[in-house]
Amino acid sequence: MILRRFLRAGAALVLIVLLAVGVIYAWPLGLDEGTAYPVSFSEAQARIGRLVDADESDPEVTAECRSQALIHSGRTAKSVLMLHGYTGCPAQMSSLARRFYDQGYNVWVPRAPRQGVTDPKAHAGLTTDELLAYASDSFDLTAGLGDEAGVVGISGGAVLATWLARHRPAARLLTLSPFYAPSAKQAPAWQVKPMIVLYGNRLLPDRYAAGTGFSFFALSQYLRIARNLDGGRSTTLKSIGLVTSEADTYIDLRRATEVAESLGPITRFTLPASWGIGHNIVAPAVLGPRTASLEKTYFELYEGRTVSAVG
Repeated sequence: MILRRFLRAGAALVLIVLLAVGVIYAWPLGLDEGTAYPVSFSEAQARIGRLVDADESDPEVTAECRSQALIHSGRTAKSVLMLHGYTGCPAQMSSLARRFYDQGYNVWVPRAPRQGVTDPKAHAGLTTDELLAYASDSFDLTAGLGDEAGVVGISGGAVLATWLARHRPAARLLTLSPFYAPSAKQAPAWQVKPMIVLYGNRLLPDRYAAGTGFSFFALSQYLRIARNLDGGRSTTLKSIGLVTSEADTYIDLRRATEVAESLGPITRFTLPASWGIGHNIVAPAVLGPRTASLEKTYFELYEGRTVSAVG
């Protein structure tokens, strides 16, 4: 009798676990595409100015992490939006932004929500809606700055850049170390969907990754967006560039190629492991003496030109 009750209880527990697993894997992760709102050059310039001023006057925003705008005296033939990585800030992209500006681009480098601020854990409060609104609004403003608008993003910013390439009339896309999925060293593939559901919906207490301070709540928001990047080829993109590093232990390199190629033909460049450059492949402090040559390569890739090896 006792054994029978034990077996029944065990069977019930197994059934509950299986149902829970089924619910998690069936949980929908779809997103609202939102609506684009075209703006004129003067309106874009004015709104960007207000955002830059707001960062400068906000004591919670660190000085080096304020939004940056490099805008010529009028609307240019080309404009570009640059999206920094998760827990990064516009300073990460400032040197590359200057290169584009010097080539005649109007450039907008906005600070992402809850990042670049004095509270080291503010990013844990990120939501998917916030990130998509930030990306969408930023692209609308960038489109107002130039006749042809494109987007560059690194890591989590590359996820948002790719989402824009799917849902907005972006002319060019450059993704740097795109965090479409974590590497197997960070998390086995089977764990990603449960993580998005359980942490992304705040069903479990937040955790912070050792060594990086990344919030599981926040990471799950980016990963949810990344799960919505598959689809047909883009009808507006003139060029798609992809840059990854062999030494990057954070991202799934196979998935990076897979998502980029789903948009259309790509031009890619891979940093060899021997260079010792990992996930952050844009900040001059990391690139060191290779900064100028790599920034030139990134610009050429964005423009859709074939590049040769960088020494």
